[in-house]
Amino acid sequence: MLTQPGLTSPGVAPSGSHPLRRLWNFAQADHRAVIVGTVLSVLNKFFDVLPELLIGVAVDVVVRGNQSLVSDWFGIEDRWSQLLLLAGVTVVIWVFESITDYASSIVWRNLAQSVEHTARSDLYRHLQTLELAWFEDRSSGGLLSVVNDDVNQLERFLDVGASEVIRTATNVVLVGAFFFIVSPTLALVAFLPIPLIIAGSLRYQRRLEPHYAAVRDSVGDLSTTLTNNLGGIATIRSFVAEEREARRVDRLSENYRDANRRAIKVSSAFVPLIRMAILAAFTVTLLVGGRAAIEGALAVGLFSTLVFMTQRLLWPLTRMGEVMDLYQRAAASVVRILDLLAVQPGIRPGARELAAPVRGAVRFDRVDFAYGATAAAPGERPEAHPVLSGFDLDIAAGETHALVGTTGAGKSTVLKLLLRFYEPTGGTISIDGIDTAELGFASLRGAIGYVSQDTFLFDGTVAENLAYGRPDAPREELVRAAELAEAGDFIRALPHGYDTRVGERGQKLSGGQRQRLSIARAIVADPAILVLDEATSAVDNETEAAIQRSLAKVSAERTTLIIAHRLSTVRWAHAIHVLEAGRIVESGTHDELLADGGMYAALWRVQTGEAALSG
Repeated sequence: MLTQPGLTSPGVAPSGSHPLRRLWNFAQADHRAVIVGTVLSVLNKFFDVLPELLIGVAVDVVVRGNQSLVSDWFGIEDRWSQLLLLAGVTVVIWVFESITDYASSIVWRNLAQSVEHTARSDLYRHLQTLELAWFEDRSSGGLLSVVNDDVNQLERFLDVGASEVIRTATNVVLVGAFFFIVSPTLALVAFLPIPLIIAGSLRYQRRLEPHYAAVRDSVGDLSTTLTNNLGGIATIRSFVAEEREARRVDRLSENYRDANRRAIKVSSAFVPLIRMAILAAFTVTLLVGGRAAIEGALAVGLFSTLVFMTQRLLWPLTRMGEVMDLYQRAAASVVRILDLLAVQPGIRPGARELAAPVRGAVRFDRVDFAYGATAAAPGERPEAHPVLSGFDLDIAAGETHALVGTTGAGKSTVLKLLLRFYEPTGGTISIDGIDTAELGFASLRGAIGYVSQDTFLFDGTVAENLAYGRPDAPREELVRAAELAEAGDFIRALPHGYDTRVGERGQKLSGGQRQRLSIARAIVADPAILVLDEATSAVDNETEAAIQRSLAKVSAERTTLIIAHRLSTVRWAHAIHVLEAGRIVESGTHDELLADGGMYAALWRVQTGEAALSG
C-alpha cells in the first residue's frame, strides 16, 4: 500500500470514502467546470432527443393533414408548408445540438486535462516533501505508475466516461417523461429492463473492482522492474543476464495481460446482457404500441415516435459496460492517487531562519538515531536499526573537521541528519545555536553545500548542472568553481565545453568527472557549510591530490565536514574524529592521532601499507 493509516491532507477525503467523493473534494478548483460541463451535456442530450419527436410530428402531418398537431398549433393547413416549418425547426435543433456537443466536449476535455495536470503536479510536489525513510520501502517504478499511468486512467474517464453517464441519465429522464405523458402503459413496458440493467451494472461494478485493483498492482510491478532494469542495463550486460531479465519482464507483462484479460472477460459480458433486455423491451413496445395504433387508441405519429424513442431510451445503455469499465479503472487509480496524496510528511520544516551572514557553527549534542524507528506507520512496531548512540560533535565556524571509520560506523548518517533527510530519535543538532528542527528547509539546506558519494547529475548541460543550486550564477562563477574542483581542463576538452550535455545521470562522463562536477556544483552555491561524503572515492590519485588542493582553498572560508575513507584526503583537517559503533572514540589532528597509536593509527598503517610491511 502507498498510504499510512490515519494520515490525510487538506482537500483529500479520508481513504474510506467513495472514490467519486474523494475526487470531488480533490478537484475543488474545477467544480465550476464540472457544473458547466454537466449543463452543456444535459442541453446537448435535450437537443439530441428532439429530432425523434419531430419524426412523429412529421408522420402526423403526412397522415392527418390539416388536422395535425402543427396545423392546430400554428394554423397552417397546407401539408407542404407544415413540412417546411418542421424542416426549419430541425435545422435549428441540429445547429444547437452541434454547438452544445462541441462546447461540452471542449469543457469536459479541458476539465480532464486540468485534473490530470493538477494530480500529476500535486503528486510530484507531495513526493518531494516526504522523508527519505518513506522511500526506502517503496519502489520508484510503483510510484511512477501512480504519477503517470494512474493519472492517465483518471483523465480517460473524465474525458469520455463522466459526460456519457450524464447524457445517459438525462436521456432516460427526458424520454421517460415523454413516454409517461403519451402512454403510461408503454412507459412501463419500455422501462421494465432499466431496473435489471441498473442491478446488473451494480453487480458488475462489484465484480470489476478487485479485477482492476489487480490490474493497477500488476502494472506497478512491471513499471518497477522496467525502471530498475533500464537504470542497471550495464550491470545486466556485464553479468550476461539479458535473457534472464527479459524472461522476468515477460513474466510480469504476462501477469499484467492476464489481469487485464480477467477484467475484460467480466466487463465484456455486460453489453450482450443489456442487448437482450433492450430486445425484449423493443419487441413488446412494437407489439403493444402497434396494436394500439391499429385499433385507433394511439395516433400513428405517436406510435412512430414511441418506436424510435424506445431505441433512444435503451440503446445508450449498451455503452454502460464501456463506461463502467472506464469508471472501475479510474476508481482504482483515484484510490491510489489520493492515498498517496494523503500520506503526511514525517519531517516538517520549522519557521525560523538563520541570521545572515551564517557563521556555520555546527553542534551535535548526544544524538541518537536508528533507521526504521521513525518510519513505521502508527500502531506498527518499528524495526529499528541503531546507528548513532549519544553522538557528540562540535565544529567551530570556519573549521574543517573529518569523520573516518569503518564501513557502517554511521558516518554518512551524520550528514543526512544535519540536512534533516532523517530525524534524530534523541538529542539535538544545531547550526549557529539554533536547533535544525526549528529551521525552514530553505534556510537550513540553503546554508549547506552537499556532495554525496552517489553523484547525481541531471540530463542537461555542464553549465546547467553547475548552476543547479544557484540558477542565476554568472558563467564566470561557474568557470571559477570548475577550476577550484579541478574540472576546468576536462570541461574545456568536451565537444561543446560548458554547453555539452552530460546525459541521464551524467552517463557520458567518467565517475571522477561526475564527482568533480558535483564538488563544483556545491562551490557555486557558495554555502556557509560544506559537507562532503566520500567526495574523492571515484577519482584517481592524481585527481585526488588536485581536489585536496582545491578543497583546502574552498574550506578556508567556510565550515567543512568531510566523510572520508581515504585518510590521506583529510590529513590537513583541523580535527579528525574516528567513529565506531555510533560513537566518536578518538579525536585530534592527523599527527596527534598517529602519535596516540589508536584506531586511526591502525587504519593509517593499513592504507599506507605499513601494516603489510611490518608483517
